[in-house]
Amino acid sequence: MMNEPLVEARSVSVAYGSKRAVDDVSFTIPKGRVVGLLGHNGAGKTTLMKAMVGLANITGKEGSLRVLGLHPQQQRVQLLQGACYIPDVAILPRWARVGDLITLMSGLHPRFSADRARTLLRRTSVSLGDKVKSLSKGMVVQAHLALIAAIDARLMILDEPTLGLDVISRKAFYEMLVDEWCDGERSVLISTHQVEEIESLLSDVLMLNEGKLVLSISLEDMDRRFVALNHDPEAAERMAAAHPLLRYRSNPANGGARGATTAVFDGAPPDEVLALGQRVRPSLVDLFVALTRKPELDRQHF
Repeated sequence: MMNEPLVEARSVSVAYGSKRAVDDVSFTIPKGRVVGLLGHNGAGKTTLMKAMVGLANITGKEGSLRVLGLHPQQQRVQLLQGACYIPDVAILPRWARVGDLITLMSGLHPRFSADRARTLLRRTSVSLGDKVKSLSKGMVVQAHLALIAAIDARLMILDEPTLGLDVISRKAFYEMLVDEWCDGERSVLISTHQVEEIESLLSDVLMLNEGKLVLSISLEDMDRRFVALNHDPEAAERMAAAHPLLRYRSNPANGGARGATTAVFDGAPPDEVLALGQRVRPSLVDLFVALTRKPELDRQHF
């Protein structure tokens, strides 16, 4: 039981009328992982997260979704004792003081620790006597995270948790999340468009494109599977003939020579192609573009 995944999705679909927001998605999330959920707007990320906490109905009988071994809709009360969910807008009652929210949470959630919430708040610029309406958006998000992280849960689901925050506030949020909540036993699922900022935090990634899962992989396996080659313009035609997933102008800051191009391959290309360039690590942003761009659009950066 202890080795069972915290989330197990098998052929999960969610539809709104004739539109399938999530289409036949399967994946698992073991314990001790930080998983990035990536996708364009409308790709199905929020719908999938809502299904995981019982807020969206799974379509059809073939799909199966278990979170912490529980059915999200049928056992939602029990599920929310072990799973936390922060939607894309942090909503706290504007009239309340932060200390009042701690008292309220103590009465609402059996696994909430008021002492831990106060400890977490000391890492922020938020005081117990502050009213929510006097806090900046970044401070509200930090207070929200402190309250949620003070719950002794096993899974945290975050939907665009830093939406609209400046870079300093985003950095503080993720530092607090990693330092105070990730302990090797709990897992986090994060949906965000700030891919570059969280890539170093992630252990795994899920990519959705128009409701379908196009990639489910650990970052270790990603580095082994995908090959990116920096190459000079003279090798462009031969590199293109090898049919890479994506080609784009190299960034000198990431090791690419000025004027060079990077080609991304799914799997190692033939040796004669490898010899044409210098292998570099493809970023999540590069892979996201490669795997989710529309075929009719030329997304090559030339």
